[in-house]
Amino acid sequence: MIVSKYSANGNDFVIFHTFVKKDRHFLAKKLCHRQEGVGADGLIVLVPKDSKECEYDFEWQFYNSDGSEAEMCGNGSRACAHYAFANELAPSKMSFLTVAGVINAEVEASSDAKGGMVLSELTPPQILETNIEHNGKRWFKLNTGVPHLVHICDNIEFFDIAEARELRQKHNANVNIAFVDGKNLRVRTYERGVEDETLACGTGMAASFYIAYKEGLVSNNIEVYPKSGDTLYLGVNERSITFKGEVKRVFTAEV
Repeated sequence: MIVSKYSANGNDFVIFHTFVKKDRHFLAKKLCHRQEGVGADGLIVLVPKDSKECEYDFEWQFYNSDGSEAEMCGNGSRACAHYAFANELAPSKMSFLTVAGVINAEVEASSDAKGGMVLSELTPPQILETNIEHNGKRWFKLNTGVPHLVHICDNIEFFDIAEARELRQKHNANVNIAFVDGKNLRVRTYERGVEDETLACGTGMAASFYIAYKEGLVSNNIEVYPKSGDTLYLGVNERSITFKGEVKRVFTAEV
């Protein structure tokens, strides 16, 4: 089996393509294992669309490192788009089907086989709750492809992981704290499936940006900085949230 390892602003993924769509949750756990596998936050498998009439280029299967299947992954969507373009599975402007819906993506012309800037347009955000009280803090719940809790905090340096784990179990959602830094936003995320804080989460940054935007705390186009320290570019258009940043192909190998 030939696989590629990708890094997308702190999230890493194992990616391959095949003609066969099947359950791969055991394979995901094996490949994503940090000590005995390739090591990654998730596994992405590209498979053909069901018919020529489908208005997208291909489908994907996405698994977290614990083998659970997720509806969507923002950073994964950008890594997936670059992989598809680099392997001539799709043009630079493409769309593909996830469990959450169809994702549009564009690989910039300056990109090469090793990586580059990729923009993806996430599924339309849905705000689910706006006033969840927990430990004296206000949390928002919304879906940006997968469910997220967001708290606008005063101190991004302190992320209470025990509290995040409790909220993740109670609400079955990823948990984010966001800090307004001038015109931009800093975000930290506890992710389901990984069951810990990760260096970055695309849909988490999108959820945090969208809440800050709807609360009038930031404009409609800003920079967002995850724990990895990278710079992501978030915006809103008439349909959804746009999300742009660099992805890197770390290596391709036979396993």
